[in-house]
Amino acid sequence: MKRLFLILLCAFVCGGLFAQDFQCQVSINANQVTGGSNTQRYNDLQQKLYQFIHDRKWCQYKLKTNERIECALQITLTKVSGDVMEGTMNILLQRPVYKASYKTTLLNFQDKHIQFTYAEGDPLEYSDNMNLSQFTSLIAYYLNLFLAVEFDSFAPNGGAAYYSNCQSIVNLNQTSKEKGWSVADNGQSNRYWIIENFTNSQYSKLHEFFYQYHRLGLDVMSETPDAGRAVILESLRLLQQVNAQKSGLAMVKVIASTKCDEIVNIFKEGMPSEKTQVVNIMKQIDPTNSSRYDAINAATNK
Repeated sequence: MKRLFLILLCAFVCGGLFAQDFQCQVSINANQVTGGSNTQRYNDLQQKLYQFIHDRKWCQYKLKTNERIECALQITLTKVSGDVMEGTMNILLQRPVYKASYKTTLLNFQDKHIQFTYAEGDPLEYSDNMNLSQFTSLIAYYLNLFLAVEFDSFAPNGGAAYYSNCQSIVNLNQTSKEKGWSVADNGQSNRYWIIENFTNSQYSKLHEFFYQYHRLGLDVMSETPDAGRAVILESLRLLQQVNAQKSGLAMVKVIASTKCDEIVNIFKEGMPSEKTQVVNIMKQIDPTNSSRYDAINAATNK
């Protein structure tokens, strides 16, 4: 009996290890909550969230340890009323650059309106086909988005299956009273509009951008920096074309703000003609950060 127990325990532990798709940092901060002294409640939720992400199989592929998706979900609670929690969530996705110690950021933005119900001790349950929990639907949406964007950056339309999963989660939440899932919520920068941008065939160049910029651009720069930079410039033209179709698109704004500093650093080393083109493109699609792109032309090549 003891031997059987050890065998089953080993199978369970090893199975959990093999199932792990993410290397995800999670945190729940309740410092802004009035009377938020019950830290055990939030610590319990944070621990369960970590287990929920890492103990489930999310990806259809068997990822090696060094292939796990590197990301972070940082929840800041601003209001708690009974079991109903509200706040914001910072979203971060990174991946390594080929033959470099550098990691590039794929997504970095804030979901400004999250709301869910959690009672201390509740299990985190999730189903692909029904909305069992607002909280797990929220987390599953972003994990699938991480997989989609990551795989897009390695292969043409590589993330299609996971964008479809995100769309299914949005559809299941259309009757939800919580914010962020509806076409009418929070302008055009919520979960509904993010996945609409990715699944709308009119904006298919967003997928091309992620592949060209990362796999054909950044990943070759360690060996052929000039060639890589030229491809990255062409990928920025794809964003420009999407922006011309519809200005102020949610994902164009997210990509531009995520990539602003990286683009500046890449093209500081570019040819004068490249610098001029990039500055013009980025000021057009990212006017909020317009002044930051002036550093490209201000840099003197050695």
